[in-house]
Amino acid sequence: MELPKGKVCVTGASGYLASWLVKKLLLLGYNVIGTVRDPGNYKKVGHLLELESAKERLQLVKADLLEEGSFDQAFDGCHGVFHVASPIVVADLDLKTEILDPAVNGTLNVLRCCKRNPSIKRVVLTSSTAAVRARDDFDPSIPLDESSWSSVQLCQKLKVWYALSKTLAERAAWKFAEENGIDLVTVLPSFIIGPSLPRDLSATASNVLALLKGDSPISLRDGRMGYVHIDDVACCHVLVYEDAKAKGRYLCSSTILENYELTSFLKERYPNLTISSFGKHPRPYYELNTFKLENLGFTFRSIEEMFDDCVESLKEQGYL
Repeated sequence: MELPKGKVCVTGASGYLASWLVKKLLLLGYNVIGTVRDPGNYKKVGHLLELESAKERLQLVKADLLEEGSFDQAFDGCHGVFHVASPIVVADLDLKTEILDPAVNGTLNVLRCCKRNPSIKRVVLTSSTAAVRARDDFDPSIPLDESSWSSVQLCQKLKVWYALSKTLAERAAWKFAEENGIDLVTVLPSFIIGPSLPRDLSATASNVLALLKGDSPISLRDGRMGYVHIDDVACCHVLVYEDAKAKGRYLCSSTILENYELTSFLKERYPNLTISSFGKHPRPYYELNTFKLENLGFTFRSIEEMFDDCVESLKEQGYL
């Protein structure tokens, strides 16, 4: 039996991925509640209000990840929740206050609100492949899959705070869901590439722009990385929400490249752009097994498609 379409909520709706998910849900006929920090800030939310069917089926509601009960109004009457909101890791932040607390406690706050709302049938949480691949005890000849988890100790040792925040938040979510009978599914995308809907580029989109303009963003220096089209990630969220058979975690990644392979590809495909050059950085070899998602009938877009769409969007917005 399929879950009802009806009304769903997307947290952090004005963000890079969440905006695309809102767009996808509206096109599919859902009534969407989007939580944002300030619904009246047109600069931040204008791109959402301009989406097709937004006037008829999109409502923006104020909510704060760390404010207890903040999502109760947004979740009222919803059949499903897509928890996409997440703190962004930038330099010079207090680790615990600015990154780990919002990631873990914010996720638990959302789930507590879900528990209080009996109309919610399923929660889809956006995690990351960073919650899988930060480990040093695996056989590189065996692809990582949904049973794999990043090592908290290794994340702390290497100071990879994004991976740590995603790992701790997802583990906390699973523990809470199991103890409280919440139907939870998690999506673990790799590095997301594609068009940006927000007027101001997110940290992810800004890093891609920097790469295409000859800079070398820190987040793309670390050797081996998986890449996935933003539309694929949004479609994956909808698929695992709608498919009653979907259970557990789902890796969402199309293509894995070493950073020098990525830049070689970009230089050949976009000869008129000044692409950054990377040296070879030692990083454990890994592959990702995405069979679980593909077994639901999912097909990924190619690396060519994701960057073509991304470059076209950046040109249209005047960034390139």
